[in-house]
Amino acid sequence: MSLLDTALAAQLVHAARAVRGAAYAPASGFAVGAAVLAADGSVHVGCNVENASYGLTICAERAAVCAAVAAGQRQLVAVAVATGLREPARPCGACRQVLAEFGRDMVVLLAGPVDPWCSTSLARLLPEPFTFGDLASS
Repeated sequence: MSLLDTALAAQLVHAARAVRGAAYAPASGFAVGAAVLAADGSVHVGCNVENASYGLTICAERAAVCAAVAAGQRQLVAVAVATGLREPARPCGACRQVLAEFGRDMVVLLAGPVDPWCSTSLARLLPEPFTFGDLASS
């Protein structure tokens, strides 16, 4: 796993915690914030947005990726995910797959409402993602 500068990691976690306050979670009450760091150093944030048709709910991580892509980014190097849990939650499987599309080796920071946070890698959380390369072999 590549190392992320501590100050930059703290900035990313802070951004994820801050955007968590904008989450729309009337059904679950489970607010999540995410911040992704692009290769150019820009930070893009997203929060979860629930829907009465539960399958249409979007996770914070995917919202942050969409914000980055909308800003022209295609390579992400890190993601911070913030929840209200003491033991930080990991991204769901769908989010892991979407994150892998833009940075298979990215650093993943998992944060609760207060420090400390923990760090892992997307490669550890999703060791063998499905990729466009898999489509070429069909």
